[in-house]
This record gives sequence, C-alpha cells and structure tokens, in this order.
Amino acid sequence: MLTHGLFSIALLVCSNIFMTLAWYGHLKMREEFTWFAALPLIAVIGFSWCLAFFEYCLQVPANRLGFKDNGGPFDLMQLKVIQEVITLLVFTIFSVIAFHTELKWNHLCAALCLIAAVYFSFRQ
Repeated sequence: MLTHGLFSIALLVCSNIFMTLAWYGHLKMREEFTWFAALPLIAVIGFSWCLAFFEYCLQVPANRLGFKDNGGPFDLMQLKVIQEVITLLVFTIFSVIAFHTELKWNHLCAALCLIAAVYFSFRQ
C-alpha cells in the first residue's frame, strides 16, 4: 500500500510538470522564440493540449493507484490536497527558474497554510 502511495505521488509530480508547462510554458516560449510568439492563439491552445494529454496519461493512473477503493492509501480529499500541494510546488519552482519570480514572505505564509492543509486532511 505504501508503494502505491509513493508511486501515486511520483506520477502526480510528473503530471503536474506537464500541466504547468501546458498552462504557463507558452508564456516563456513566447519570450524565447520569435516564431512561437507569431503563432495564432488556436495554435498555442493546440500546443498546450498536446502537453495536457501527457498530464492526463499520468494523473489518471496516479489517482487510481492512490485511491483507497483501488487499494491505495488515500481517500478522495487526501488525493486532492496532495495534488494541489504538488501543483503549487511545481509551479513555484517553474516560476522561479523560468520567470525569475522573487519569492516573498507572503509566499512562505501560503506554503505554511498548505502544510497545515495536508496535516488537517490526514488527521483522523
């Protein structure tokens, strides 16, 4: 059961990398590549959908493996909180690396709130 949980979390991390690239990667590509900046919106949407395909190919099995009714260790709310925390962690790393976002004290406070959310979702 622990293996299912760890594998589920690993798949969620990979899934969220694709999701972040699908949702925000085009903003960076627009800065880096002039040809990409010239693409019409429908082409950018198509590009994002192609990335999102891989997100779903990883997220659906992650949720199936991690869910209690399928032999995993997490209930539905725990899976969702885990996924949200991973999403924000992946996004934070992406925004710092790709966009040189400066993390501030309020971001730390938000991270502490996420840790509290995980704590409370796993509390019996």
